[in-house]
Amino acid sequence: MPQSNLKTIIDYSPNFDPIKRKFRDIKFIIFHYTGMKNERLATKRLIDSKSKVSSHYLIRNDGKIVVLVPDLYIAWHAGVSSWKKFKFLNKNSIGIEISNPGHNFNYKKFSNKQVNSILVLSKFLINKYNIKPENILGHSDIAPDRKKDPGEKFPWEYLYKNKIGYWYDLDQKVLLKKRVQKTSAKEKKIFIRNLNKIGYSKNLKINQNKYLKIITKAFQRRFRQKMINGIADKECLIISDNLTKKIKN
Repeated sequence: MPQSNLKTIIDYSPNFDPIKRKFRDIKFIIFHYTGMKNERLATKRLIDSKSKVSSHYLIRNDGKIVVLVPDLYIAWHAGVSSWKKFKFLNKNSIGIEISNPGHNFNYKKFSNKQVNSILVLSKFLINKYNIKPENILGHSDIAPDRKKDPGEKFPWEYLYKNKIGYWYDLDQKVLLKKRVQKTSAKEKKIFIRNLNKIGYSKNLKINQNKYLKIITKAFQRRFRQKMINGIADKECLIISDNLTKKIKN
């Protein structure tokens, strides 16, 4: 059903689990980009029963919010995923797709209208389901070995300044001096431990060097968006230290 106090358009998808979940099961918001050439194709895929893909909401290019799956049903958006102790996050999350061609089709900045709708919808959901700031995530956070979305152009810092999600509190000039400074083997282990505490998966079935590069890139797409190179330098380490202190377990 349409959400009260939230202006939406309905275009229901058949792609969801038929058994309702409880309010308390909803603990995460997961942001995605549609990653297709245009919005028409993306919408068609999200409501096509053959695609086996959906989300709860789609934010269009014009900023309008489309309801695809009611909140209390499990949409099929997260896939193989994990965060902290949670696995296969479909059952515990609200999925929000944002119309954007993504990295394969001329990835672009999210429009002001889209960002405004992200703020409105996120605040509505956070208040309704009491979602913690550290549980506002991107697809690349929960599936770093498979996904890049919503990507480095997603306005995480801006959302934080508007009381959505979380961010670090550090001086940018100090951080810039630490960028590309090498970390020791011990510091790399501390960085990995920090990322695992934040929530990034410990259980990707790949070797340690590849694992470090993959989760570092996911972390950088979220928290160090101007340089995504997969190298765990001292700037990344300092940011991760600061973030771990802000997590409410």
